[in-house]
Order: sequence, then structure tokens, then C-alpha cells
Amino acid sequence: MNRPNLTHSDPRPALAPPRQLPRRPLDLRVRTRCIQVEELVVDDPGKVLDHAHQAALTAPDTAAVLGHSTTTPLTLPAAAALLCALHEPGELAAMGLRLTRRTTHVTASDQQTEPVSLELSYAPDPEA
Repeated sequence: MNRPNLTHSDPRPALAPPRQLPRRPLDLRVRTRCIQVEELVVDDPGKVLDHAHQAALTAPDTAAVLGHSTTTPLTLPAAAALLCALHEPGELAAMGLRLTRRTTHVTASDQQTEPVSLELSYAPDPEA
């Protein structure tokens, strides 16, 4: 006895897998502001002034903003500010400046809520 073939072909055409649309970024309308303050002390004023003099030669526009000109030398606070503007904190230690404290203040808000603030303060180990 012949058995009928029970396999059926699907009369519908094969459907292509659904196309995945590229995901668009979701705009949450959240605004943030991060302010980082690093407090430094001068360990070696002579080194700071020497390094700042060299920095003023390589970045004269930045030095001019801080009051440096061919007739006006940088003050110690302006010299320290110039070095901080041009170098990373790790590099400043070799230039006679030492990090005493770092404070980061972050504020975030959306259009419906009041801003949320977070402040983190860090002081390095004095023995380090």
C-alpha cells in the first residue's frame, strides 16, 4: 500500500527576515555640567618660574592672557596658572607643584526636575 506524502510545501512565498532599522540616539533632554578644581601648592618657586618662563616661550598667547609680556614677567601665581593650563597634574609635580586636593562638582537636570548635584572631594595621601 502506498502511503501519501505528508510533507507539504508552503504555498506562501518565503518572507525575508525583518529589516532592522538603525537605532537612533534617544534624546533625554538631560543637561549636565562638570567642574573640576585641583588645588596645588608650590613646593619649589624657582622651578615653577623657570618652567613657566619656558612655557611662555612655547605658548606666548596663553602666557599673555595671564599677564606675561616682554616687559612684564610672570608672577608666581600666574606662572603656576600657566603651567596648570598647559600640563597634566602628573607632570606638574616635576615642575615644583604638588596636588593637595581635587574637587569635582557635577550638576545634572532634565526639563521637568530640579538639578541634582554631586560633589566629590579627594585629597592625596601626604606620605605619597
